[in-house]
Amino acid sequence: MMRFSIVVRARRAGVAALMGLAFVGCDSKILEITDPDIINPEDLNSVVGAEALRNGVLTRLQAATSGESADNVFLFGGMLADEWRSGDTFEQRNTTDQRSLAGTPRNGLFATSNSFIAPQFRAYMRIREQGQQAIEATRAKAPTPLAPIGLMFALKAYAAVTMGEYFCNGIPFSRAEGPLIIPGNPVSVDSAFRIAANDADSATANNDATGPAAADVRYLALVIKARALLDRNLPASITGLAAVPTTWVFKVNHSANTSSNNLWSLNTNAKRYVLGNVEGGVGLNYRAANDPRLPTSAGGNAFDSQTPFIAQLKWARYDPVTIVSGVEARLIEAEVQWRTDTVGAVNRVTVTNQLNAIRATAGLLPAGSAALAPLAVPATPSAMLDLIMRERAFWMFSTGHRLGDLRRLVKYYGRAANSVYPNGAYPKGGTYGAFMVMPLPDAERNNPNFNGCTDLNP
Repeated sequence: MMRFSIVVRARRAGVAALMGLAFVGCDSKILEITDPDIINPEDLNSVVGAEALRNGVLTRLQAATSGESADNVFLFGGMLADEWRSGDTFEQRNTTDQRSLAGTPRNGLFATSNSFIAPQFRAYMRIREQGQQAIEATRAKAPTPLAPIGLMFALKAYAAVTMGEYFCNGIPFSRAEGPLIIPGNPVSVDSAFRIAANDADSATANNDATGPAAADVRYLALVIKARALLDRNLPASITGLAAVPTTWVFKVNHSANTSSNNLWSLNTNAKRYVLGNVEGGVGLNYRAANDPRLPTSAGGNAFDSQTPFIAQLKWARYDPVTIVSGVEARLIEAEVQWRTDTVGAVNRVTVTNQLNAIRATAGLLPAGSAALAPLAVPATPSAMLDLIMRERAFWMFSTGHRLGDLRRLVKYYGRAANSVYPNGAYPKGGTYGAFMVMPLPDAERNNPNFNGCTDLNP
């Protein structure tokens, strides 16, 4: 099991000591102090510097997923889907919840002026760019063992597949060369998934054969590549997932020394986000289901004083969040089985047995939770798909998967958008809009190659 917890402590040099000195004479040397918060590039040109870069990638991963620095795609993308509702007064959250994102076209291409989206986009690009810097520094200064290099490739792959699932077509993958920024050309989400799969292959190639760290990298690469291939509509190309133990997890940790879990902070604590429950008439019944995988509570109103508040109780303030897991591997296998096996009812029995095997695996539910009852075999292939997606939604609630699932339902499985995305009358007034993806921020137009999303299709 791989876990990390980055400890950030600010340092100040000699200030307290200077305050206790009696001032004698006019020696200016006492004013000549070094600011330890400034890190020069040459300071990273060492084994220790390479490790610092890798730790920085882990810090960025925490912030981009469930960290407390800002809204993240786990919350924001989940709100565009059906996992969360806005209980807030901020326009940026309300319009996203309403699937009605503001923005302006340039040369016919749309980019959003929603200021909450730009930091989310940058967070994933920074994982990729600092990951590449860490790879180069580690190869130069500490080329063995290989697992740290493999981990950086795996996290680059994770960032790319997440961007492909959440953002629109036309993602510009810019890169850094020393002090220079090389503007990227817009690419399709399919290309983002291709990039993710290639980085996952690089993670496998740059890895040790044995040891716990190497196993974690191997499992990460297998699951992330499978996720990318599923998103590319290439289920028959997915291999190797059986090697990933069902109970394996890759977690983002939280503590008082790093940050609170933002899923707790913005929902349970601040009441800015409200747990979804049959949102827009088609969303899943996350509250009413009373599912032990997602304990909840309700009462009072949210921050806006009008939205009935529903809290998640899955995570407390410093609880870790699983972002890749063996459960995800099993769920991908079940979806692949549904898509590639054509023997009808026999296939539905097989897939249901796969889902029930996950539900019966010891240690996956919180201590003291009620057991999950076995699922009945669905009567139709369509109902089987509904069950697969429902199991994915509850096992991987608010961990950056749901919007990708809805996009796949529309893009590859032929579902009408209004059968999976919230629609109709919006609870705060007006009606839901038509956005199915998170558009790219108009701040990205500083890139001369980028004018906006090439399209807003799933």
